[in-house]
Amino acid sequence: MQINISDLLSTSGKSSSYEFTVEAEMFDIDGGYPYLEKKPVHLTLINENGEKISYAGQIDVTLEIPCSRCLTPVPVRMNFEFGDELFLKPQKDEERLYIGDVSFVDGGELDADRLVFDEILMRLPMKVLCRSDCKGLCPVCGHNLNEGDCGCDRSSPDPRMSVIKDIFKGI
Repeated sequence: MQINISDLLSTSGKSSSYEFTVEAEMFDIDGGYPYLEKKPVHLTLINENGEKISYAGQIDVTLEIPCSRCLTPVPVRMNFEFGDELFLKPQKDEERLYIGDVSFVDGGELDADRLVFDEILMRLPMKVLCRSDCKGLCPVCGHNLNEGDCGCDRSSPDPRMSVIKDIFKGI
């Protein structure tokens, strides 16, 4: 969603609030995670002397992400507040180098979907489990071991570990 911020950019110190819903049906990363629920995003922008825009907001969405072990779909709610600054011109000082911020603002419009995408991306969990004791998939046939044993012989060791196995024989 594009938000027209040309009026905000023209007046130093001006503040504007917006409410919108994420337009995308999928969170487009790793094949895509569907949005199960999307509540309106609240966003407040403040023009800081024409050089940067401070922003703060609140996101509440639920994504369907596959379990890291068994691939069962898991609803993951992400409800958080966010905020930062968008520099309208590249800035360089001892502490930070800002280059990419301008990509959110094109002319007098802010790409709100891209901003929300980046905020969610930074907070995606590293690992999602359907339950803490998830048994995963059988490495032989791919059966979900949470649904019961498949009967496959999984006792054969990984051939790449044979060298280490030989080391422990002599002890």
